[in-house]
Amino acid sequence: MRVLIVNHGTRGDVQPFAALARALRDAGHEPLLAAAESSAALAADHGLAFAPLDDGPVRMLEDKELVADTGDSGRRGGRLREAKAMVRIVRRAKADMVRVLDDMAAAADGFRGADVVVHGMGYPGHHIAEYLQVPSVPVALQPFWVPTAAFPNPMLPVPVPRALNRASHRTNALVLSAYNGTVDAWRAGRLGLPRRRGRHDALRRPDGTPAPLLQAFSRHLVPDPADYPGWVHTTGYWFLPAAADWTPPERLTAFLEAGEPPLFAGFGSMPGSNPARLGREVVAAVRRTGARAVLATGWGGLADVAEADDVLVVGEVPHDWVFPRVSAVVHAGGAGAVGAALAAGRPQIVCPFHREQRFWADRVHAAGLGPEPLSAAKVTAGGLAERIRRAADDGAAARRARETGALVRAEDGTAAAVALVEGEAARGRAAGGA
Repeated sequence: MRVLIVNHGTRGDVQPFAALARALRDAGHEPLLAAAESSAALAADHGLAFAPLDDGPVRMLEDKELVADTGDSGRRGGRLREAKAMVRIVRRAKADMVRVLDDMAAAADGFRGADVVVHGMGYPGHHIAEYLQVPSVPVALQPFWVPTAAFPNPMLPVPVPRALNRASHRTNALVLSAYNGTVDAWRAGRLGLPRRRGRHDALRRPDGTPAPLLQAFSRHLVPDPADYPGWVHTTGYWFLPAAADWTPPERLTAFLEAGEPPLFAGFGSMPGSNPARLGREVVAAVRRTGARAVLATGWGGLADVAEADDVLVVGEVPHDWVFPRVSAVVHAGGAGAVGAALAAGRPQIVCPFHREQRFWADRVHAAGLGPEPLSAAKVTAGGLAERIRRAADDGAAARRARETGALVRAEDGTAAAVALVEGEAARGRAAGGA
């Protein structure tokens, strides 16, 4: 089976798709991962065939002011700044996406004979599948794409009454409609596909029947709502293990072995307006509790952190390796970090920057896996230290984290996803195409 896997975004967006590509390869299939060029090293580390897509919107991460405005809604006036920043992002992304779309088509042209296209929601991989005349399998890393009465769309800037929960999820399609003109021009001019009704709905095949949606997270954190249709499959997380040739730095192993398990604190690729301030507050919080800590600077979430006997500073380190070796995890609430901490069975202290992260933060707290979230924009040494102490002293949370970790590890989400992709490819071959 030849599988074209298409997604875009930062490492956190691409890594689950790399995990699927690796699982498909290990099952004897031939995957090609098409993703942002900045993810090339990730693919190379795991020996994956890779087609680079223009970095496009990922370059906006270099605009620290813009990124900060999307992640500081917890501050006074932050919601308005966040809304304005999102408008600017959409406008800039429309121009950036032209090159990304052309590179997606080039990847498809270089991978003729594909049996199926797997793609992230939010990127028009289903048009590529239609171009290749094969089935498409959309993937969601967040439960925001299928209407449900169980919870509202957390990406909305304001709360909505429970009666509007289902309707609120349809706003995702409204946001994506801003790109419809760009996609239509590409679809007709580059792919040579005709206009048809429902062409922008990734959850529907060209004949109008539902496509299977794979949700790459755990039902033990987000149980399937009773009103989900049967074509939604919550597989469990798609974990990418550390590369075979990766070895931890000696200074890291020495620090871990020098005393009781330390905390881990890292905020990934979503810096707020003042990563240096956040770094200082985190270090001060750790010292108030008398703990030790491994601090990961990542792409800039923390900055200007000085090492000491009780603090080790690292850049990036595989979560699947380090999380089982620490006492608790302080992070921003990205889906990947939440999943890795769940699998490691460690309590979590979540300090979200933006709405998606706040959704995961609330889920972690509601599941009894850590204290209530603390907005990254409002982190103080005192507030964070108090939550760290509670996480350390809460035996119920630690026990719940261990139990949930065992359940999450048993899911084997990539194996479930491989089976579903195989089934859709077989359906497509039996039907003579998509």
